[in-house]
Amino acid sequence: MDMNPPPTLSLCSSESLSSSSSTASSEEANYKTVSSDHLSTMFGNKLKTAAGSHKSMIVQAARKGQKELNDKFPRIRLAQLPTPLEFCPRLSEALGGVEIYVKRDDCTGLATGGNKARKLEWLMAEAMQQGAEYIMTQGATQSNHARQTAAACAKLGKKCHILLEDRTGSKDVNYNENGNVLLDDLFGATREKRSGGLDMNAELEAVAEKYRKEYGSKVYTIVGGGSNPTGALGYVNCVYELVQQFDEMNLDVDYICHATGSAGTQAGLVTGLKAVGSDIALMGFGVRAPKEKQEENVFNLAKRTAEKIAKPGIVERSDVVADCSYVGEGYGIPAESTIEAIRMFAELEGLLLDPVYSAKGAAGLIDYCRRGIFKKGQKIVFLHTGGNAALHGYINSFK
Repeated sequence: MDMNPPPTLSLCSSESLSSSSSTASSEEANYKTVSSDHLSTMFGNKLKTAAGSHKSMIVQAARKGQKELNDKFPRIRLAQLPTPLEFCPRLSEALGGVEIYVKRDDCTGLATGGNKARKLEWLMAEAMQQGAEYIMTQGATQSNHARQTAAACAKLGKKCHILLEDRTGSKDVNYNENGNVLLDDLFGATREKRSGGLDMNAELEAVAEKYRKEYGSKVYTIVGGGSNPTGALGYVNCVYELVQQFDEMNLDVDYICHATGSAGTQAGLVTGLKAVGSDIALMGFGVRAPKEKQEENVFNLAKRTAEKIAKPGIVERSDVVADCSYVGEGYGIPAESTIEAIRMFAELEGLLLDPVYSAKGAAGLIDYCRRGIFKKGQKIVFLHTGGNAALHGYINSFK
């Protein structure tokens, strides 16, 4: 249910399938006399046909899923989609011949881009459907989600109120007033600060209830990161988009990897992959919680997301994998590997990462390549979640 007319999407056609011209009976009659090369070609063609048929089924499932999402759930077009899928030749060479592609969700267009635009298409549509006047959300001081929510509210004429949590304890002026914080203000959002360690979603609901009672406002609250089943639809849809891009580019992808924090992006991705029957491995590189907690958060949200799209039970616990070895000292605090990743992507490919999310995910990607977990010749898609506006809050990290 698009609340705006949908743009024309350029969808690839499924690859033509070849079939063996030989019948089973003739193969059985001649198997003793054919050469080993012929046998290899014959059965190799059958395997290719089977693989091609499976890929075609995945592409068809993606197209069908995309239509079902748009028919069933309200959506407002806020992002520029599909985002590009780019090969990174210099980065690939520097990392030993692992073939690295970047899914450019830093190019979604809303307020400098980022992954939250995909989630907000569904969240803001739900808010509009409910007649909300105020949109409230929460995040850390340099929250990309808060920035894109404020921009979406400005675009749609809604009031925006944000709770910002001090998770780092930084007193740096740039961190507290520049970057995403400056943009929050420019988009007209009002904001409150909270000390670190609070239950921020509970704080959010308390403020929303105050606005409802004292001002009679219709308030729609968005959990941190937009990470609920409605927001996760954005990354179910991203899988449907990716599958069609893989088909168009004739890519057999081995892994998709990305930064994982509030769980919505990874939950949507794993749900989408299971929904289309893809066996592409998914790896989330954590930015905050320990591995067990992160995986449990993602799995719980993925289960609810699968139920929302009427495919309960498709995600198993073993489908959710996170590596939280690249967090460093804590959330929002760049490690040496974080800064190295930012410089490497910038110097080799002209791509800007952010110090909180995407660079910690990229640090994991770099290390996996160096350690041979991702191997030469394998095709790895790194989902760039955006956030480069936060760089302006971290000037001292690069001195």
